[in-house]
Amino acid sequence: MLNKLGDIDFYLVTWSSISKKGNISDVENAVDAGCRIIQYREKNKDTKQLITEAKKLKEICKNKAIFIVNDNIEVALEVNADGVHLGQEDIDINTARKKLGKNKIIGQTVHSLEEAENAEKEGANYVGLAPIFETDTKKDTISPIGKETIKEIRDKINIPIVAVGGITKENVKQVISTGADAAVSVSSVISSDDVFREVRRFIGLIREAKTE
Repeated sequence: MLNKLGDIDFYLVTWSSISKKGNISDVENAVDAGCRIIQYREKNKDTKQLITEAKKLKEICKNKAIFIVNDNIEVALEVNADGVHLGQEDIDINTARKKLGKNKIIGQTVHSLEEAENAEKEGANYVGLAPIFETDTKKDTISPIGKETIKEIRDKINIPIVAVGGITKENVKQVISTGADAAVSVSSVISSDDVFREVRRFIGLIREAKTE
């Protein structure tokens, strides 16, 4: 499964508070559209509800997409997710690795070259670099770092970079050509009327940028 990180392009993050049809529908449509990595991010449910929904999502992703749980090691272990995604304030990578084992994927959100280098050194399998541009989806206290930072980090680390924050169909090719391996676009996909269509569009643009 770790080898499949090299195949990712569009990275879907669930966001039930802005979804029109719910997490299950969104993930079904994204996977059908060809999305190869899904992150289950859910802040409004208790652990039992999280586990129940995560099991359903993992089944949708089975043999088609990497299934990542945001933050919650307990849920990831319970549903045998492919891995977890951690923020800078979450459990550290070394502790997460001990709990999850060597074969699970660990991603970490980073905001700078120093954090990216530390993540790789500690054993992260990929980094989510954020925020690239201004975004209304998540109220970050950190100012946008700009696409130039992608190139700076790409030159220093070997693990995949996922660009996050303010990514649109208009700028996604720029972040890929600058050095990102994949991109997240939450609001323009999850809040749309047609998740399948939007995911397909992003995948097409990302793959075009990788071949140009």
